Amino acid sequence: MAFSVSGGTLFTILLISRVLENSMMNAEVKEGEILPPTIQRLMKGYNKYLRPFFDNGPVTVGMSLDIASIDTISEINMDYTATIFLRQRWTDERLVFEGNKSLSLDGRLVELLWVPDTFIVDSKKSFLHDITVENRLIRIFPNGTVLYALRITTTVACNMDLTKYPMDKQTCTLQLESWGYNINDVMFYWTRGNESVSGLDTLQLAQYTVEDHYTSVSEAVYETGNYPKLVFHFELKRSILYFILETYVPSSLLVVLSWVSFWISLSSVPARICIGVTTVLTMTTLMMGARTSLPNANCFIKAIDVYLGICFSFIFGALIEYAVAHFCTLTHADAHMLVYGHHIHDFDDDKNGIVMTISSQSSRVKRRKEPATSPTAAPASLELTVSPASPSGSEARPEPPPEPSHWCLTLLATLRKVVRSIYCCHVRNPHHIDNHSRIIFPLSFVMVNLLYWTYYLYF
Repeated sequence: MAFSVSGGTLFTILLISRVLENSMMNAEVKEGEILPPTIQRLMKGYNKYLRPFFDNGPVTVGMSLDIASIDTISEINMDYTATIFLRQRWTDERLVFEGNKSLSLDGRLVELLWVPDTFIVDSKKSFLHDITVENRLIRIFPNGTVLYALRITTTVACNMDLTKYPMDKQTCTLQLESWGYNINDVMFYWTRGNESVSGLDTLQLAQYTVEDHYTSVSEAVYETGNYPKLVFHFELKRSILYFILETYVPSSLLVVLSWVSFWISLSSVPARICIGVTTVLTMTTLMMGARTSLPNANCFIKAIDVYLGICFSFIFGALIEYAVAHFCTLTHADAHMLVYGHHIHDFDDDKNGIVMTISSQSSRVKRRKEPATSPTAAPASLELTVSPASPSGSEARPEPPPEPSHWCLTLLATLRKVVRSIYCCHVRNPHHIDNHSRIIFPLSFVMVNLLYWTYYLYF
């Protein structure tokens, strides 16, 4: 009984395996029947490892591009990321067939055909889209022309000159070369010249506008030989409106805010110090924020750095102006006292002169009343009664007795001249510093702005 059961089980297994083999054979037959007879005939004896015209010169490959989008343009990494449709055309004499209609094949059949070994120069990272299947297109025409299209997203390096940032223009390239076939095997060309690249006219970018684009054909020279190369150039101009609202206007307003201290009294120390320090710290924060989107190790002095440096200098200059004006108010009191003492000394000298004049006039009147004793005494009395400060000026002053010259007097005179020259350099009224600053600072800032914008916009 056990033997009969096991024998029945073995028979069942053999029957199932036989049915599976027949179904697999039928599936293989059906899969072979998917390819039309024309394709089966073309693929018969076709060797995908040999390029077309293997013994009859190079094969010419025409290319065209469709820019679907430019996702990001990074100044920090100096690259851009774009999604493109790359279309390649070439003629393969082994794929000529009769008819007047082209054959559109499944993209997976590209594994059966020879395709150019095109690659993107300076590509940092690229990938072929594969949702829902690999985004490939294969189309064969009756004359043997093959159209091969791919959808690629690539990140390409772009060397940027940021000297005039953010008023700069950048020229980036997309270069296509053959990896293994040199110019003796493959030749590249643009199918329609500059019209071979489309999609840029309707492209919308965040910070840039595409001003110009053109194509060129060249050769890449390496140690292993000369290789065909196609180059697509496009010029990007940065939109400055964002930076005007984000950086230029706030920094200019901070400079104007620092000028408010010129209309505040010099005695209001906390108010003026608060305005000066606050504007300096705010300007420093603004400068640090403007550099976050730029390369840290970039050796270029950018236009925005120049403007922020100018604004910081004006703000810091306003703070230094108050320090100078306040210092002058402290030294002005001492200078005023020196001037006041000098005037008092002159007043004492004038007072002594008046007293001497009054005493001389009184002695002269007294002597006129007395009789003359001798004729020779009159001239002496006249000389003694001459007033040193006669209001009429008709009488001559008595000559002072000669003073002995001494080196101390010479030294004192020299010191007096030095003190007078130093005193001339002092500000007589510290409030005039603020009055002049109210005019000098705005005019200087306007002139510097005119020079700045003229240079970076037109030169």
